[in-house]
Amino acid sequence: MGVTKEVVEATLKSKMNPTYLEVVDTSGGCGASFVVEIVSEQFEGKRLLERHRMVNTALAEEMKEIHALSIKKALTPAQWDQQKESNATVSAT
Repeated sequence: MGVTKEVVEATLKSKMNPTYLEVVDTSGGCGASFVVEIVSEQFEGKRLLERHRMVNTALAEEMKEIHALSIKKALTPAQWDQQKESNATVSAT
């Protein structure tokens, strides 16, 4: 059996200590493909490529069985708050 959404979540929670995490299994349940949104203080001062590498490194063992990992968002808490505020402003207009 492949990697589960819960395994990906548990690994990222323990290694990245996110303030927000969403993992979606896009493989139909076989654990071969995931989409991730993650917010972590560990991304502070890091470029987007470095952030993606950090997520891939955290999931190194799981990546042996995952065929596709899409990191939709990898933000700092400040960026996350700013994005939520701008989305709320757009929704209010």
